[in-house]
Amino acid sequence: MENYQDMNPYASHLGNRPPLEVIAETPAKLRSLFETLDPEQTNQPPAPGKWSPREILCHLADCEVVFGFRLRQALAEDHHVIQPFDQDKWAAVYGSYPAGEALAVFSAVREWNRIFINAAGPSALSRTLNHPERGDMTFQTVIETMGGHDLNHLRQLELIAAS
Repeated sequence: MENYQDMNPYASHLGNRPPLEVIAETPAKLRSLFETLDPEQTNQPPAPGKWSPREILCHLADCEVVFGFRLRQALAEDHHVIQPFDQDKWAAVYGSYPAGEALAVFSAVREWNRIFINAAGPSALSRTLNHPERGDMTFQTVIETMGGHDLNHLRQLELIAAS
């Protein structure tokens, strides 16, 4: 049997925090963090081979679209098989994406996904789907992954903002 950390590598970031609470707070936290960064900080990777804050924001916007699709497919199809993606290949075009637009996309799609999650209700939480690299998981696991993923990247951005 697979361990939960293998199924959801972001679970440890949540600790005991409710994922829906984290998901709801993230857009405002991102806005606040980006207000503290000057344009040079926004575009400067913290280390070679790492993403800049703008690129992290673009990644979050892309992931929010992916999470939304996965959640919807979990309800639309019995035992939906997730299509994994190579985040580094997706990131190849982030150099041309402005941070403000990435934040706007993330915030809008996140709110749309929150509405969807709430509308789906508690019975949706146990719906199963399969990630070819991580195994079977539930709708709830996807929500937890979203929250943990948020916290992982928020921590990275907080470290950059503090430097």
